Amino acid sequence: MKWLGRRQSDNVEDRRGLSGGKVIAGGGVIGIIILLLNVFGGETGQQIAPILEQMQGGQTQTEAAAPLSKEDEEMGNFVKVVLADNEDIWSKIFAENGMTYEKPKLVLFRGSVQTACGGASSASGPFYCPGDRKVYMDLAFFEELKTKFGAKGGDFAIAYVIAHEIGHHIQTLLGTSAKMRQEQEGKSEAQANKLSVALELQADFYAGVWAHYNQENLDTDDIDEALSAANAVGDDAIQSKMQGHVVPDSFTHGTSEQRMYWFKKGFKTGDIKQGTTFEEIR
Repeated sequence: MKWLGRRQSDNVEDRRGLSGGKVIAGGGVIGIIILLLNVFGGETGQQIAPILEQMQGGQTQTEAAAPLSKEDEEMGNFVKVVLADNEDIWSKIFAENGMTYEKPKLVLFRGSVQTACGGASSASGPFYCPGDRKVYMDLAFFEELKTKFGAKGGDFAIAYVIAHEIGHHIQTLLGTSAKMRQEQEGKSEAQANKLSVALELQADFYAGVWAHYNQENLDTDDIDEALSAANAVGDDAIQSKMQGHVVPDSFTHGTSEQRMYWFKKGFKTGDIKQGTTFEEIR
């Protein structure tokens, strides 16, 4: 992605150079549920277990964070440019539809972080917290995305994830997330999971819409990097990797094929009205 020398967002909170505590008990059931619904691997027992363990442990441990390296600083600057692109594009789209876009914050952290949705560790993957309307990311996750899940990596894999999480912010602003939570009430686990899948796939679609309007800044391989990341984090791919078998009724984010399809549809059309995942997943 072409990003050097371009506008950087002021809405990034870089906490990587601060001393951080391990996950502290608290945040309540709602906080845990939101963490389980984050974009990467939240449904996989092996990844969730350490988070829940620390939440329930009730002990706080502090550990000093390493100073930022030159590479860390460069990655932080890249994230700021990607967030700025999202701000510009979504502000324009909202204005064209008679709405005002509220810019979210993006928090970079190491190891663990406290949020309005409770405590989280980097094992939970990047996620959006509607309680404080912030995106949280530990950039070390993207190395794991390559080594553990076989994604190509590359800077646009990071850009895709940021755009996906901003997609959840869009859903919060439009009331989609709140409506989905209401619809989940009284449903069976399998039915509730289908609604969660629709929400996640719509966020992938919104990431594609963002990429559609940012094509002048894309490199040749960028879309392939995004699709590789989407493929790696499909529920079927993660479950197969982590537990050796696939349980479709437990899917909460969609299959690899579905995630790639909806990203590509957003990228091809650039039309937010075509993100009809709820109609098509039911």
